[in-house]
Amino acid sequence: MMELTRKGEYAIRGIVYLAGKPLDKVCLLSDIAIAVDVPPTFLAKIFQQFSKIGLVKSFRGTGGGFMLGRSPENITLLEVVEAVEGPIIPNRCVVTPSDCDRSATCNVHSVWRRVQGEVRGVLKAVTLKELAIGE
Repeated sequence: MMELTRKGEYAIRGIVYLAGKPLDKVCLLSDIAIAVDVPPTFLAKIFQQFSKIGLVKSFRGTGGGFMLGRSPENITLLEVVEAVEGPIIPNRCVVTPSDCDRSATCNVHSVWRRVQGEVRGVLKAVTLKELAIGE
């Protein structure tokens, strides 16, 4: 992943919104969707995915909705992005060098590795708390 998809963008918008709310506040999906301008059905799928890995907690029934799964200073942008987009891959040779018959002799392979490390580092350094404060 080098370019964020719409799903990734929606995921970030939704979870940053939750990060700006009190940790014990359950937010209705419809309210979140309106606030961040994301189709509710799309957001529901994203948040269900997040709830499986503990980024958000989901509550069913009356008074149901979502809240952040952990405190916002303990969730990085990297976790959110990789949860929806998968690993950050600037070039396929970074994932499986065997896919490329040049990886042993390629001078660019180390550059792709560095790009991957730098991008992951930048995203890992940003927490949801920082992003929610900036909202």
